[in-house]
Amino acid sequence: MKNKEQSLGEIIRQFSDKFIAQQLQQTGKLPSVEHDDDWPSPCETGAIDGDGFISWQPVKMDETFDFKNVEQALSLTIHPDVHQYFSHIYSEAIPATCSEGNLELLFAWNKADYERLQQNIIGHLLMKQKLKQKETIFFAVTDEEDINLVVKNDSGEVWVEPVGCEPSKFIANNLIEFIESLEF
Repeated sequence: MKNKEQSLGEIIRQFSDKFIAQQLQQTGKLPSVEHDDDWPSPCETGAIDGDGFISWQPVKMDETFDFKNVEQALSLTIHPDVHQYFSHIYSEAIPATCSEGNLELLFAWNKADYERLQQNIIGHLLMKQKLKQKETIFFAVTDEEDINLVVKNDSGEVWVEPVGCEPSKFIANNLIEFIESLEF
């Protein structure tokens, strides 16, 4: 791990900054997303264009969020990397490439999306318990149907996991190592 002293939050911020810099270099503008009046985000910037799209960029969360409610609901401790990963920035999904192919890193778009994310993680963890599988937490989707990238809750390792199955392929020792290996 080359940036041992840097926190996962700092690594995520650097990665998102690199994504935006690449977008600006390649297209001359920020990425855009269809604007939804009922789903505003602090990521949105500028005016809505004639087609209903608005520019966006990742922004640091100005509130402190955690997964204590998820932990209490399920009587388990969520790996600290998961807390840091999902509690640092608001963002649309960020596309990237890893050794396994194309993926999108998942983040919360706004506070309501963070709450929805927590509910989805609770559902995922309940499914894992019902199937008597070790707990994992998804953080990225791949371009292969029903294949996610997950953090093993007991170790913090990053694995490929088919939906409803045990993790099938080791990718990285932790999220910092994984994110540092990504390309655009």
